[in-house]
Amino acid sequence: MASPPETLAAVAAREAVDLRRFSWIRPLVTAHARDYDRVAALFSGNPSDHSAWRSTIARVSPGAPHRDAVADALAAQLTRRQAPPAAHAGAALLRQPASVAIVTGQQAGLFGGPLYTLLKAVTSIQLARKVTREHGVPAVPVFWVDAEDHDWNEIRTAQILDASFSVVDVSLGPLPGAGSEPVGRLVLDDSVETTIAALQTHLAPSDFTADVIDLLRRRYRAGTGVGAAFAGLLDDLLGAEGLVVFESDDAALKPLVADLFVRELDQPCKTTKLARDAGALMTSLGHAPQVEPADDSVALFHVNQGVRRSVRRLGEAFTTGDSTRSADDLKAEAQAHPERFSPNVLLRPIVQDRLFPTACYVAGPSELAYQAQLGGIYREFGVEPPLLYSRASATIVDSAAGRFFERSGMPLESLQAQDESALNKLLESQLPPGLDRAIGESDAAFADRLAALKPLVAVIDPTLGGAVDTTVDKMRDTLKTLQNKIIHAAKRKDETLRRQFTRTRALTFPAGTPQERALSVVFFLNRYGVGLGHRLLEVLPLETDQHYLLTL
Repeated sequence: MASPPETLAAVAAREAVDLRRFSWIRPLVTAHARDYDRVAALFSGNPSDHSAWRSTIARVSPGAPHRDAVADALAAQLTRRQAPPAAHAGAALLRQPASVAIVTGQQAGLFGGPLYTLLKAVTSIQLARKVTREHGVPAVPVFWVDAEDHDWNEIRTAQILDASFSVVDVSLGPLPGAGSEPVGRLVLDDSVETTIAALQTHLAPSDFTADVIDLLRRRYRAGTGVGAAFAGLLDDLLGAEGLVVFESDDAALKPLVADLFVRELDQPCKTTKLARDAGALMTSLGHAPQVEPADDSVALFHVNQGVRRSVRRLGEAFTTGDSTRSADDLKAEAQAHPERFSPNVLLRPIVQDRLFPTACYVAGPSELAYQAQLGGIYREFGVEPPLLYSRASATIVDSAAGRFFERSGMPLESLQAQDESALNKLLESQLPPGLDRAIGESDAAFADRLAALKPLVAVIDPTLGGAVDTTVDKMRDTLKTLQNKIIHAAKRKDETLRRQFTRTRALTFPAGTPQERALSVVFFLNRYGVGLGHRLLEVLPLETDQHYLLTL
């Protein structure tokens, strides 16, 4: 089914853009990449330091006590999803005592989620190969599907551009339990075929459309879990490259982390305090905390009859929704039935790195900030913290958009604004070079003439000085009106440039949102084929301290 690399267009252009030029990139991300010493207190090691890798690998390899059980669970998941042999081989490598995992993860977004999901997976594979090559240890890329998340509205929609480059949202209909149950427990029904049909209607037809729709229908079908469908799609896109996809809601592994749940309940709100203390340290270093948990927050959810509820402290007891439970009662349940509990954002990485020998986590910007608050929590639970590495950041454009950037010289970030300010500047730059100078000279000339007239008029009547000033303002307004008319005339004359601008802006910043955060993976598969992940492995640099403009 996968298109061979030769069916994908060669990279015609690649521009590296400084991340600091983007308003949406947190300063902590660039500090971590380029000025690590200033934020070293927030992290466990510098990923650009070879010795930090060596020491981290030495720390985490012995700290994975459940290798065989995890590998067994992975093998069962991969077999059920019919993942490629390379994925099975990667899972088997995790049994080896010296092996490490390069982990990344994301929610189970519809049809693969936004583009950055694929960028995370690609970065983890590239990094795992580098670690194996440079440190001589088996490094396995693992994608953690956050199937215990219950934010249905965040994952149910795939955003694409149609043939006219208008933004279209394609969404799953409501499923039983959606919004209250973890997404891994939601099961697709027959309505998913309607969603796929709607997607096919809105996608611009391409040489790859039939393959993409066939792939989706194989994975997203009635009776399949939402998390399993997402995981299966990743298997198809990158499993042949050795990516090991893990559905995190696997009940078979919950007993292996039951002690973490009990410990969290045994020392309620200590995790919260440690996160808040780390947030204060972040603030002192000039960076805003990612999370500020409430004082009564416990880093767990309780799942009862399919409904996931936050656990909170109430005196010496706990609340889960409207129910109040004694501490001993809830701890006993966590020990006997850990499958009824799931970690929140503060404890989830601890659970992850208890199960996997994680040498490094490939993080998005927000995840990097979350992780900066977890150092004390790792120590509290006796789990070795991994290094952190930023995921690749990229905008993929076609040859038409690539030519637009070459001809216009416009910086990528200038297209984010949804007004016409950038377009007006571009059109002004297309005007005859002497026009602005001529207008400016005209402005200066009549201002000088009237300034010379003002004292002469004042001799006749001192009150007329204000009238001269008013005349100057009116003449300038008239000249500005003329200038605007010239610009509008240029707009009418060069509608081609306007269309190119509008099209490129829609592709790079749909509705003002950076492409990698907005457009679904499936949009790009339709344009470049289901072998897109393999091609990105070839062309994306592993130096992720910059944003890459790719022309495929």
